[in-house]
Amino acid sequence: MNKKAIYAIIICAILAGANGLLIKSMTSLTTGTIAWFRTATPILILIPFLIKDGELHFKGNNKKMLLASLINAARMYLYLLAYIYTSIGNTVVLFYTYPIFVTAIEAIFFRQKIERKQVLLLFLAFIGIVITYIGKPFSFQSKDFIGMFAAVGAAVGYAITVVLFKAENERYSKNQMIFYQNIVGAIVFIPFLTSLPNATLPDLGMGVFYGFLIGIVVFKLFFFGLKQLSAATATTLMYLEVVSAILLGHFVLDETITWNIIVGGILIVASSYFISRMNKKAHRKELDEAAV
Repeated sequence: MNKKAIYAIIICAILAGANGLLIKSMTSLTTGTIAWFRTATPILILIPFLIKDGELHFKGNNKKMLLASLINAARMYLYLLAYIYTSIGNTVVLFYTYPIFVTAIEAIFFRQKIERKQVLLLFLAFIGIVITYIGKPFSFQSKDFIGMFAAVGAAVGYAITVVLFKAENERYSKNQMIFYQNIVGAIVFIPFLTSLPNATLPDLGMGVFYGFLIGIVVFKLFFFGLKQLSAATATTLMYLEVVSAILLGHFVLDETITWNIIVGGILIVASSYFISRMNKKAHRKELDEAAV
């Protein structure tokens, strides 16, 4: 097994875990402005490379990709909102319910078979969400409630984009996929730039750095590792993001690691991990049967 690929995924997970720290540090920027930097920076960096490689001519289902990009923009806004309103631990744990929602979407809308084990895992994940929210007020007047509600919404949005992008993955290069993930957001978040005069110079610099680090570096590291590792190994290592995010929030921002975050997080992450493994095995079986 390639050690460089393993290290690349581990570094990728740790950097992704720093998402919350970077978002919370940009206090003079609005949520929409941060979202613009997150989506526009990768676009501006990638365009010269797409032109150089002759990849500005897209040959797949562009309407579906634009729809996925629009949903991703909404997901991005909810994701940022979650980090701003609640703790890093709450956000990252709840966001990692997205594999559960991928399974639910594929079962409901694409009539894919769902096994009893998957139903049990879906139930365990739901219990994990409930446990994570224990002790917090159930009201939109609560910042924690807004943030955690946004985190679950972001997980649902991400699950939808995973399903849509996966269907077109073979028709686009990696750079084209990153381009489509961000292009609609880079346009729809432009109105939020009216708040830039109120932003500090360090936060503007952090916005560019954030867009580059999370939008380009993290994806490139993941794709590098994925080339030499199995998808199962790569995605398993990416669960280190949850651990790194919670630890960074605790040691840097002095966020409390409560029992319900630990217990709820274990249930959610374990359910997501096992359901992802089952989905990959089912997909591999379908490919093997199609090849016969």
